[in-house]
Amino acid sequence: MMRGGPSTTSRKEPRMNQADDGVGELQLSPEAMRELGYRAVDALVDRWSALPDEPAWRGGSRAEMDARLGPIAPPPEGPGDPDTVLREAIESVLPQAARIDHPRFFAFIPSAPSWMAVLGDFLATGFNVFQGTWLASAGPSRVELEVVEWFRGWVGMPEGAEGVLTSGGSVANLMAVVMAREIAGNPDSPVVYLSDQGHSSLRRAARLAGIPAEGIRVLPTGPDLLLDPDRMRRAVAEDRRAGSVPILVCANGGATNTGRVDPLAPLGRTARELGVRLHVDAAFGGFAALTDTGREALDGLGDADTITLDPHKWLFQPFECGCLMAREPGELTSVFGVQAEYLQDTELGDEQVNFGNRGVQLSRSFRALKVWMTLRTHGLDAIRRGVDHGIQLAERAEARIRSSETLELLSPATLGIVLYRFVSDRGDAEAIDRLNRRIQARLIESGYAMVSSTRIEGRYALRLCILNPRTSWSDVEGVLRRVEALGVELSGLTGRSIEAR
Repeated sequence: MMRGGPSTTSRKEPRMNQADDGVGELQLSPEAMRELGYRAVDALVDRWSALPDEPAWRGGSRAEMDARLGPIAPPPEGPGDPDTVLREAIESVLPQAARIDHPRFFAFIPSAPSWMAVLGDFLATGFNVFQGTWLASAGPSRVELEVVEWFRGWVGMPEGAEGVLTSGGSVANLMAVVMAREIAGNPDSPVVYLSDQGHSSLRRAARLAGIPAEGIRVLPTGPDLLLDPDRMRRAVAEDRRAGSVPILVCANGGATNTGRVDPLAPLGRTARELGVRLHVDAAFGGFAALTDTGREALDGLGDADTITLDPHKWLFQPFECGCLMAREPGELTSVFGVQAEYLQDTELGDEQVNFGNRGVQLSRSFRALKVWMTLRTHGLDAIRRGVDHGIQLAERAEARIRSSETLELLSPATLGIVLYRFVSDRGDAEAIDRLNRRIQARLIESGYAMVSSTRIEGRYALRLCILNPRTSWSDVEGVLRRVEALGVELSGLTGRSIEAR
């Protein structure tokens, strides 16, 4: 009789080969690792040092990238030279992208990480931390608890509020919508409200969370571009009369378009009266609460049920680093926590937090390290001054635009964002839009700066978003001067016609 296990008709013998002692082909010698690592660090430092003199944007079409990198092909079967691979990455691949941390990158939402944050990412990757469970990452999980506690205090949430770091604001917004749906009991006809100034990720989040199209209510804003509590109240009453179940109101804690902040305190009071959750998307503006100006603008932020934050914006972290904060203790785990037999060893008690149960990722990296290293190295005062620097430069840009004979202010400086355009008395509104498109294209082609556009009240607007603490006033004014000069050149205005305006 056979012992040691169930009877089988055949047994597969294990393969015996040269791999018994490991696959050495996937390893480099310590000397080679050091040499390649030093060269990578040198390349990064050289890039940072030369950045102000480099173009703010460099890219190209798919055809141009194929010509540079060659046609897409299967990977090689045999080994290559790591020196060649590293050189190709540094010289051919990585430069073909926007320099989002360039001091004159003012497009979209810039990101200007600190060097300590970059090193934090490097270390977290090199140590290959799996931070889904406390068992696998006691030290890293303890650091994340500390970081989210910092965030809790900064945004004004009560003690006991919890958080989890995410890949970015899009995932945090998705989680907030899912939480609202689940806590409401997963009703048949849920409704989510956001303003026409809400971030695009909120609409995507609602769709992914299973909210039907008719349940995604985009409320129009008035001339101030803010979500009106009374309009929200009327919309909720209307939907309830129709048999729908309002579950969530999404407010802006710094709109991507203009930087404006919805009236958070009145919205919070109204949401509580109506029994609807309030989520504040403060991915852009949330960390402005560290400054006096931002704290005043964000009054009521801490009263929200959930808040999205993006440290890779105004906390000077590299991509990816987002966060969702939840007001009520245990809510994150009650919605996202799951059990599995193969994870039974990881249940070590409530104090030993398994961050995989606070969000959508079980396999997750150690994002908190870069935040922790940045704050521990530079201190909160330096961060606060860096945020305030962007706010003040935007206010100064607004004053400069107001004083210009050829620039028109379209939206005043708010949390580092200001909208404007070049104006000419030659042509109609469409002609002015076309002119500003040409100005933008020429400015980007020059390499001096990267600027993006938007629309406000139907008008084509040039947009400055100033977040980088390494940006100077000469960088900002240089862009405005070039816009004025390009506008004059492209519109054919003369000095006399400008004086007559």
